[in-house]
Amino acid sequence: MDYVQWATDNKVWIIMVLNGLVAGWLAGLLLGGGGLIRNLIVGLIGAIVGGYLVAAGLLTLPYDFDAYFPYGNQVVVSTIGAMLVVIVARFLGGR
Repeated sequence: MDYVQWATDNKVWIIMVLNGLVAGWLAGLLLGGGGLIRNLIVGLIGAIVGGYLVAAGLLTLPYDFDAYFPYGNQVVVSTIGAMLVVIVARFLGGR
């Protein structure tokens, strides 16, 4: 399998996964608890949740974070989604 060709064809998915991993790490720092693997999984789920909230018009950002760092808006949206996932999980888990 040609991994370079695969990475070129699936650049959007790779960026989404990396943003999700960063978002999970940031959510773990902001909300505490978890652990590395749990935070990374929460970040991936949070990237999907955050993307859905933006697409549905329920989440808008007040600033353009892309001006500060590459893919800034995506990282912020993914982090917000990850934080929501953690809060809902804690609420449902009774923690």
